[in-house]
Amino acid sequence: MRGLMMETPLLVSSIIRHAALNHGDTEIVSRNAAGTKHRYTYAAAYRRACRLANALTERGIGEGDTVGTLAFNHYRHFEAYYGISGTGAVCHTINPRLFHDQIVYIINHADDAYVLFDPCFIEMVEQHAARCRGVKGWIAMCEQSEMPASSLGNLICYEDLIAGRPDHYDWPVLDENAACGLCYTSGTTGDPKGVLYSHRSTVLHAMTSALPDAMNLSARDTIMPVSSMFHVMAWGLPYSSAMVGAKLVLPGPKLDPDSLCQLFEEEAVSITAGVPTIWLGLIAHLKQNGARLGTL
Repeated sequence: MRGLMMETPLLVSSIIRHAALNHGDTEIVSRNAAGTKHRYTYAAAYRRACRLANALTERGIGEGDTVGTLAFNHYRHFEAYYGISGTGAVCHTINPRLFHDQIVYIINHADDAYVLFDPCFIEMVEQHAARCRGVKGWIAMCEQSEMPASSLGNLICYEDLIAGRPDHYDWPVLDENAACGLCYTSGTTGDPKGVLYSHRSTVLHAMTSALPDAMNLSARDTIMPVSSMFHVMAWGLPYSSAMVGAKLVLPGPKLDPDSLCQLFEEEAVSITAGVPTIWLGLIAHLKQNGARLGTL
């Protein structure tokens, strides 16, 4: 005998839609390389993710297509997590710290149709774009005024791409076992190996990691993932933070101890996540300066 509860597939798009509906006024704070902060809300992020989804759909991106990202932790990358996967395409996060030949290999192996990248990586993109055979366009994640000088014929400005697109998107009802994310291994013998995350596994991971005996996340928290959005989907924190409605702080490329401490204190961060190397440096910095963290 089957139950009579509604059968709703577990989809990434449902997470950001929930955040916009129930935690729409909660902040997402993002810091760029210059130290300038960008602030908006889950509701605003949802609207911009819809614009990105519409823009990609207009360019023929849909179920099973792969779109790469080559970027640090910031609000446009957050939008891409949802705007790409919500269409049925796969968000392929690329680790910029890999050897260039490995980056070219995984872009080709993943068959990325477009690659969104931070302007600081323009030199790498220009150097190797011709070797990335299937990439139709390189999307610089910036304003038009910040576009890097380049001779690339298929260079696209992110803000121009989403400008004028509708704030609403009819998210398709996908098979929850369809792929939504792709991340390649590093530090292994041979070529990097791709790992495909499903919508179902991503939603369940976000839900499980928020439980009290895991990370104990809630709408009362301010969460700052120092773990990279370009590797292992930042340990799922861009999903679980939106799921519980926590304030989200994205530190950008500056991960030195002084910059992290400043951001922790200014934004009253209560929970963070990162690799031991980061925390060893942070602890040494605190001891050296006789400092404490007030809210972490």
